[in-house]
Amino acid sequence: MNDNEKEEAANLKEEFEWVLREEVHAILHQLHSVLVECAHRFPVPLYGNEGQKQDKFILTSQPEQLKCIVTLTGDSITHADISFKVLRQMHTICRTSINQDGPWKLQQIQDAANHLQQAIGYIDNVDKHYIFRSSEEVLHIIQCLIGSLQRARTALVLPKKKTIDELMKSRNMKALSPNLPEDLAISFYIQSHKLIFVAYQLSSVHGTMRIDSCQADCAVPWLSDVLFMLTAALHMCQQLKDKLCVFSQYKDFTVGSRSASMVLN
Repeated sequence: MNDNEKEEAANLKEEFEWVLREEVHAILHQLHSVLVECAHRFPVPLYGNEGQKQDKFILTSQPEQLKCIVTLTGDSITHADISFKVLRQMHTICRTSINQDGPWKLQQIQDAANHLQQAIGYIDNVDKHYIFRSSEEVLHIIQCLIGSLQRARTALVLPKKKTIDELMKSRNMKALSPNLPEDLAISFYIQSHKLIFVAYQLSSVHGTMRIDSCQADCAVPWLSDVLFMLTAALHMCQQLKDKLCVFSQYKDFTVGSRSASMVLN
């Protein structure tokens, strides 16, 4: 190795140590601020947020096939007045409701909140005076963060669709007042920044089961904020990961050896 190569290696190592000593903690601090702000947008108790925020929405589809007035409290629909025209019987209107005695649980909201809480916990478990010894240590934390944040985002963006049989047997359907006829079902779920409402009708056509549906949706403002912050946090994690992966190519770049288990509880 000539003198220029030695100098370049020394400079790289000095930058690497600065990143471990200063930049990693600065980025973790920024991430923590973003994630706590994100937590405070959730309508459920989360990291000091009192939760139980209440919003009202009107969901309609054209041409007036379906209408639903919804009260969303926390992660549940605590009240809803629902009416929709029965498909192929357009002069028949079905009406039902949801009330506080049997709220419709939107599990996606609580799932996303739980994953976000886990992500914040990973950062809380890192002492601000801790001296990182290797890129592997930091990458372990970043991978944990990315995993939790991706799961939080996925819970809201990609709802787990239930089969019509699962939906009809669900606790939510049984809580409707009055109950729907056996060939009708409804569903509420979150998809991206929207609350979706779907009405289903089952029928038999020449011995084959047919499912018709109509749906309506409305934007939920706090969901847009949450998804924006989760995406921003993931981008910050990926930037730090990319930078550390460059240094990790140099196997002799280490400030010592110390297990990542001493950073994460």
